[in-house]
Amino acid sequence: MCGIVGYIGYRESLPILINGLKRLEYRGYDSAGIAILNGDIKVEKQKGKVADLENKILGKPLMGTIGMGHTRWATHGEPNDINAHPHVSNSGKFVIIHNGIIENYSVLKTKLETKGYTFKSETDTEVLANLLDEIYYNSGEINAELTVRLALSKVEGAYGLVIMCSDEPDQIIAARKGSPLVLGIGDGEYFVASDATPIIEFTKNVIYLNDGDVAIIHRDQLTIKTVSNVLRNPTIHTLDMELESIEKGGYEHFMLKEIFEQPRTIKDCMRGRIVLENKGIHLGGLSDRFGEISSAKRILIIACGTSWHAGLVAEYLIEELARIPVEVEYASEFRYRNPVVGPGDVVIAISQSGETADTLAAIQMAKEKGAIVLGICNVVGSSIPRETHAGVYTHAGPEIGVASTKAFTAQVTVLTLMAIQLGQVLSTISKERNISLVDDLLAIPDKVNHILSQDTLIKKIAYEFKEASNFLYLGRGYNFPIALEGALKLKEISYIHAEGYPAAEMKHGPIALIDENMPVVIVAVKDKSYDKIVSNVQEVKARKGKIIAIVTEGDQEIKRMADYVLEIPQTDEVLSPLLTVIPLQLLSYHIAVMRNCNVDQPRNLAKSVTVE
Repeated sequence: MCGIVGYIGYRESLPILINGLKRLEYRGYDSAGIAILNGDIKVEKQKGKVADLENKILGKPLMGTIGMGHTRWATHGEPNDINAHPHVSNSGKFVIIHNGIIENYSVLKTKLETKGYTFKSETDTEVLANLLDEIYYNSGEINAELTVRLALSKVEGAYGLVIMCSDEPDQIIAARKGSPLVLGIGDGEYFVASDATPIIEFTKNVIYLNDGDVAIIHRDQLTIKTVSNVLRNPTIHTLDMELESIEKGGYEHFMLKEIFEQPRTIKDCMRGRIVLENKGIHLGGLSDRFGEISSAKRILIIACGTSWHAGLVAEYLIEELARIPVEVEYASEFRYRNPVVGPGDVVIAISQSGETADTLAAIQMAKEKGAIVLGICNVVGSSIPRETHAGVYTHAGPEIGVASTKAFTAQVTVLTLMAIQLGQVLSTISKERNISLVDDLLAIPDKVNHILSQDTLIKKIAYEFKEASNFLYLGRGYNFPIALEGALKLKEISYIHAEGYPAAEMKHGPIALIDENMPVVIVAVKDKSYDKIVSNVQEVKARKGKIIAIVTEGDQEIKRMADYVLEIPQTDEVLSPLLTVIPLQLLSYHIAVMRNCNVDQPRNLAKSVTVE
């Protein structure tokens, strides 16, 4: 939530900042702004998208080799020009951009107001800018670095910060607590960003700041220390990312590109983790902990949003294949009650970004209570891999579309591998079932490709329902979470109200909604619940609901009853979520496009939820 980019070096900073903000816009797009330090500080900001800011500054003399930019997802104060970042202190000495929430901003603001400070915006960030002023002018002859560290010692909450001081015009300062920041290391230049996307075209050498780090950056020198002035010797990492992975590659939207990347990303997720000779599974990131995992008395899965749906699929997988009890929790609820968790429990935290605030807080709670905590995430160098005892990367590559697609199928793939490996270790699946499962899993990428070839048909179905006001999604067993995920995708990007339900619960309420105006998407593949789902289809049809059915190839029974049918190839039912979700992603995408919605940047949403 919110995107930060900063630069200090020998190049003109403005093009780097604007291009960086465009790359980061998926993190927030309520407003955007830049500040350039060149003797004095020039600030330009604008409500709306980065393109609106770019149009505003067109032709203005904004020269300078030090600068920073911000694209906002509003927390304090509505999206407008005044609340947009950067924020400047009353004296004009300090300019600041901020991702996160200053929880004690109200107390700090009241104290500053009694000392004569005034505030133009409604933001917590402007409070921090003026706190820097207050400390700088009332603590004797101190420099900007010490001012920042003293100010941060008074701050409660989360932050990713970049700060410039006009009295020290050859440096920028960055700080992190709970909100990601990465430093790019060039030759005579440095970059700061919320993630690596603005950096990749300039350098692949990066440092990931840890919580409590303060980076003092000059053109030819980088110093990192803690808020309490302890020097750090950080590790330089090499980015495993290519520039083309964060560009559209000829697709109209990132979301469509990422949907069509899934045959490759699922294959990449399995690469090197399946031993073809004996159909064994080896998840290297878990190898040191696998004995403890396999002896767990139960497994708790914590996640938010789409990742929570992946966790629900994993509940079915692990309980069936490994016979270990599984509970799936919203991270946001888990952290605010007093959960019964401790030694002997294994907690799996799932997050695409690896920075989800509620999931990170839940991890810390579980660790304090003595549980083993594993992480499944996509972004290398993010917080969850550093906070967990062990884990697995999904290798889905950068996901720019805010509505998650390929990250979901990659998460489900990793969780499937984990469940199969547990079943192998615990001998809860037979050798024959293991071979069959692994063979079917290896065939999934080609089967996804086959489903993607139906895109034209899915687009035609989308056209029939683009004016709908409500949708109902139904599924059973492994495909109940897919009903939830399908409904979430539709509401996220098309703004159509949609609900997902277990099909067996239809008669306990949702059936009251069904009439000739209600589209009902039913995931009705050939599995052990097939006869029951056929009954659900009949019940919907009897009430004149419009049925879109996801069926197994060759199914004739449901085809005779449904208004529209989308077929998926036959596979083992435990793997069916990897196939049934694909047509639902495409259906949501095409409906949203036909409704003229911004599918990559849906309103009010941000990709990485780093605040509560």
